[in-house]
Amino acid sequence: MKLYLDPGHGGSDNGASGNGLLEKEVNLDIALRIRNTLLNSYENVEVRMSRTGDTTKSLSQRTDEANAWGADYFLSIHCNAFNGSAQGYEDYIHSNLSDSSLTARYQDLLHTEITKLNQLTNRGQKKENFHVLRESNMPALLTENGFIDNTHDANLMKQASWRQAVAQGHVNGIALAFNLPPKQGDTDVIYKVIAGSFQTRDNAEDRVAYLSSKGIESFIGTVLISGVTWYRVQAGAFSSRENAEDRLQQVKNAGISDAYIVAEQQTAALEPILASE
Repeated sequence: MKLYLDPGHGGSDNGASGNGLLEKEVNLDIALRIRNTLLNSYENVEVRMSRTGDTTKSLSQRTDEANAWGADYFLSIHCNAFNGSAQGYEDYIHSNLSDSSLTARYQDLLHTEITKLNQLTNRGQKKENFHVLRESNMPALLTENGFIDNTHDANLMKQASWRQAVAQGHVNGIALAFNLPPKQGDTDVIYKVIAGSFQTRDNAEDRVAYLSSKGIESFIGTVLISGVTWYRVQAGAFSSRENAEDRLQQVKNAGISDAYIVAEQQTAALEPILASE
């Protein structure tokens, strides 16, 4: 499977901006994480990117390159902007395509997987006459990963762990769409630092905001215990128990007395370590 991965904008084109962020930089970071996670986790996949740095590239150059390479899928990564009040995630296929098309079926899979992990309002699956969707010869999807001029969404974008989770959602969808075989790795123990577990998402979001104010990145995951959904705030995951203990102490020093470590058996190749940078 050949994926053409397109971080939107770049170089002289900043894209949208807001809250101290430039869209071109957020797009590139997420795209690089998608590439690395795919190549590290799955067999039978090649990735070519429209850019791997802050370079200028026209829309025609992007689609021409993907078409000439014979890509199986075109994935364009973007962030949105409106007036500061809009927020959430949405994705697009070309407006001429039917809901039963192969491209639409791929959209269904990626949309489902991305929205499981991105902690954003779901604005739905949409269609539009964007150049990269119209001029690409292969199925194509453009994702809008939050509104950069919205405070809530921008605060998430600033977190490395959130950008990795968004990348993982894209990867999960691609793996399902193209039936990619996972790389076989040894089963290892992953040590996750849990900085609180709550029965309401609002309380979990308050904890994430508090940790962010202390310079500690975290994100919210869910776990089902005896039929009850708990919202767990994860402040890092490590292959080394010693590193996890160091992060746990950092969290406790920030005033979180109910933090703890969970040791889970993982297949290392299948789940990247979402540690803060």
